[in-house]
Amino acid sequence: MTTRLDPQVSVHLHSPQQEAPPHPGPGWTRFVCISDTHSGIFRLPPGDVLIHAGDLSSYGALPQLTRTIDWLTSLEHPVKIIVAGNHDVNYISTDVPPVLTASQLIQRARATVRSLASAGLYYLEHESLHFTAPSGKVWKVYGSPAAPIHLEGAFQYASSTEAKAIYQCVPEDTEILITHTPPYRTLDKTRKGKYAGCPILSSRLRQLRHCRLHVFGHIHEAAGAGVDDVGGTHRVSVNAAVPLSDSIVVVDMRD
Repeated sequence: MTTRLDPQVSVHLHSPQQEAPPHPGPGWTRFVCISDTHSGIFRLPPGDVLIHAGDLSSYGALPQLTRTIDWLTSLEHPVKIIVAGNHDVNYISTDVPPVLTASQLIQRARATVRSLASAGLYYLEHESLHFTAPSGKVWKVYGSPAAPIHLEGAFQYASSTEAKAIYQCVPEDTEILITHTPPYRTLDKTRKGKYAGCPILSSRLRQLRHCRLHVFGHIHEAAGAGVDDVGGTHRVSVNAAVPLSDSIVVVDMRD
């Protein structure tokens, strides 16, 4: 299914059993959006930019992370941008001996992923990235692995004060935002009918007038895409969790 929102953006729900729609051509950037792969490997359509919104592994074990990074590195997308998620911490102690603490594993994982920037793979942890798409457009990206606290896990916050400190760091000129958590009431409804997204993130997004694409995951059963009108411009929101979805969200944006 393809939805053409306006002359500036199209959203495709791509089934792995079908060919992706043709790239719209010069002056456009194609974003392929995934999240919550949990050490799995999936067939993805080609594109200019691959975005992974966290939960790279199942339980944070380094071999699981390595499997995901090897897979991502092998893909032909010229630019690949990833954040971590709450599952990306070693709270089941699988390294023996010695057993790595959660903080030690996160540090090792950071070093492993950051070393691959020369291969077009970029890891963002509460930080910005400006990259040049094949079209020549320079996109302004911000990525954060944070999410409201839910049992054990990594990169979680427990209060609105912590959340405000995290999301106020997102630059005003951000065009592409990648977070692990959804914003409140945007593709965040659980099976039990609860809206599990972050209200503080939702409030911050109302201030980010230049943000054209927001990619997240975390709530698997709410996977999909939606569109909001922000000051006369369409903003695409993508819950890119793939395990329970039979399609991959592909977003084409005119530079």
